[in-house]
Amino acid sequence: MKRQSNKPGGLVIVDKPAGFTSHDVVAKMRGMARTRRVGHAGTLDPMATGVLVLGIERATKLLGHLALTEKEYVGTIRLGQTTVTDDAEGEITASKAAHALAREDIDAGIAALTGEIMQIPSKVSAIKIDGKRSYSRVRDGEDVEIPARPVTVSSFAVHSAHETEAEDGTPVTDLLVSVVCSSGTYIRALARDLGAGLGVGGHLTALRRTRVGPYKLDQARTLERIQHAVDDAEGAGLPVMPLGEAAAAAFTRWDVTEPAARLLLNGARIPMPRFGGDGPVAAFGPDGTFVALVENRAGRARSLAVFG
Repeated sequence: MKRQSNKPGGLVIVDKPAGFTSHDVVAKMRGMARTRRVGHAGTLDPMATGVLVLGIERATKLLGHLALTEKEYVGTIRLGQTTVTDDAEGEITASKAAHALAREDIDAGIAALTGEIMQIPSKVSAIKIDGKRSYSRVRDGEDVEIPARPVTVSSFAVHSAHETEAEDGTPVTDLLVSVVCSSGTYIRALARDLGAGLGVGGHLTALRRTRVGPYKLDQARTLERIQHAVDDAEGAGLPVMPLGEAAAAAFTRWDVTEPAARLLLNGARIPMPRFGGDGPVAAFGPDGTFVALVENRAGRARSLAVFG
């Protein structure tokens, strides 16, 4: 990953620590990058750790498109207890012994939550209901009903099952799981629904995001490492993935001629070939400059964001 300084435009892949909101990480990055123009490509709950993609300066224009990409997680689901938040941060609302669960029943519950499913997000999510965040309505004592919405769970696997006891003495079973899913999927809702389907309740006790689209955990840096790079007088400053590199990793590449690049920069809708898939395409000029993010509309390129 190349390094730039002086208010660079690009991505910073952060390994978010537990206890931090995504907004907390953005605030810290604004200080380190010395710019207010910082955003993220999809939030992580405070309890969760792992890959959080941040955009600096012009790269913020990429974030809304990156947020729609596939994500991958590892986590722990506790069967036998239900919480108000569907994770370990919420108050326990029900407990039921969950030892001696048949593995075939667990596998059947996992299978029912794999593929294209309808999911009801957690009531304490950031989803807006009539313009107000769901978690705010819950805090205000409202009885919130969130409609189910379609999500895709490409893979939902159990790697181990461990019987133990919760702090209140309830016999519980902890599952180590991995999930690959579409944007908008709530892993804590999967935990809740798996426990409900098994008749014992469930919630998420740990979660780590290992991938957002093409950006993986091995590319992520902790906030401490990033701060050290910024403070190192002999270093090159903030570790940034340049715009072109970030776009080429996440989107289909389209190499265009110099005249075509100029037309795209001016918002012209030039003829565009068909590429596999329906997502955005990154257009690059003959000198390798990332020109624009475009989509195919009736055979012509429509600019989503211009960068060149």
